[in-house]
Amino acid sequence: MEYRHYRFIYRRLIKTVKDILLTTINAKWIHPSLALRLLKANLGALEDRCEILEFALRQPLDEKLQPFSSATQHAARPLILGVSVSIWNHTATLELLRELEKLWAEQRPVIALGGPEVSHLPPEAEIFRYADYVIRGEGEDAFRTLCENVLTQGHERGSTVFINAENVNVSGIKSGYDFYTDEDVTKKLIYVEASRGCPFNCEFCLSAIKSGAVKNGLENKVREFPLEPFLAQMDKLVSRGVKTFKFLDRTFNININRACRIMEFFLEKIAQKNEIVVHFEMVPSFFPPALRETLSRFPPGTLRLEIGIQTLNPEVAGRINRAGYQNQAGQELEAIRFLREKTNAIIHADLIAGLPGEDIASFGDGFNRLLACLALPGTGNTEIQVGILKLLPGAPISRHNKAFGMFYNSLPPYEVMETSAISAADFLRIKNFARFWEIIVNRKLTAFDAKDFTFEKFMALSDSLYARFGKNWGIDKNELIEAVKNSP
Repeated sequence: MEYRHYRFIYRRLIKTVKDILLTTINAKWIHPSLALRLLKANLGALEDRCEILEFALRQPLDEKLQPFSSATQHAARPLILGVSVSIWNHTATLELLRELEKLWAEQRPVIALGGPEVSHLPPEAEIFRYADYVIRGEGEDAFRTLCENVLTQGHERGSTVFINAENVNVSGIKSGYDFYTDEDVTKKLIYVEASRGCPFNCEFCLSAIKSGAVKNGLENKVREFPLEPFLAQMDKLVSRGVKTFKFLDRTFNININRACRIMEFFLEKIAQKNEIVVHFEMVPSFFPPALRETLSRFPPGTLRLEIGIQTLNPEVAGRINRAGYQNQAGQELEAIRFLREKTNAIIHADLIAGLPGEDIASFGDGFNRLLACLALPGTGNTEIQVGILKLLPGAPISRHNKAFGMFYNSLPPYEVMETSAISAADFLRIKNFARFWEIIVNRKLTAFDAKDFTFEKFMALSDSLYARFGKNWGIDKNELIEAVKNSP
């Protein structure tokens, strides 16, 4: 079980606790945080005074508290606690901070929060009650400066201080890859990034918040790490035994020459019998011949591609400022078909339900069009992920709330609950659809395949399954298989 790994880490950490402790709650044990490793790597002279402690989302709260408990010999009592917060761990982090407040009473460390979730929350958000500092934006430089000031000048408690950090110069920061442990390298999925930023202004995404006009090409809004040093770091990770590389780049293929050079590096390593899987997120409207040729050379089982389709309704795409996409649906679907027919890639395609003005019929039509490209007999694995629109704090899609009757859950992950085009009842149906599609089709439940369904057919199946079981989780596998087989 994954929790045993954490108990080992606790025993190792609490004997050597340092002045600065960086922590976060990861989605799973196999997903180590690159953000924490980057913060540690860029602490300068303070790096040796910093330790990393990670938790898992499903890990019980009492186990998360264990390293800090006074009942534990050499309990962790850092001077500074840095916490990375995301939309997915917000609630769990808040629970942890509440309990740590009780545990530490008046002798708690200086607490600094950072990460995408807290960068745009309103100042009155409850989580800020437990923070002395909040770093909004990229933290490599800002967190080092904060630690230097606190450790040299001390800290006088008062109201929460918000620090607005500028984007860092990616050519000038140190990588955090050396802080992946041997256990990370051999047993976990390793996150890497060759670039930061996104050239598009899709209003549901945080990238749109500070977006300005693009004057000299899409690449100008993407900051690229120096290529040769990056490849040297990848070479070192391969030598250490990394099996799975997941790139955090939002638009990996925006610079075709650079993308091909990176993929050629991994193809060379794969040809040398290294057991490697690489995962890239690519823009479906940028698939020129050079990229296609390179992608076609990856052997089976070595390449995963995440393709953000989101919507195939041109009017909706234009409404949310998905630049150019409203005229490129055919081009995107052609790229998907190419990947399906001419490459060995495992394809993960995303659609978003609940975009302003898109009704269930339009969403279903887009789903069927995508499915027709993906569900080709005799070809490799594919997945369609149906996501529910989320109102990320600060995202400009909120400007449509009044005009399109958009009502969202006030709690993370802030999913839309009703729009003027889709009722609350139909959103519950779509959520059930998404969950059952994931466990029946994406996870390959026995012989069921995407080509066996359409949106309408699977929606009817989803409705019947929910009516039978009263839930979409915790269902016995054999009972689920039998229910699908016996469905009309």
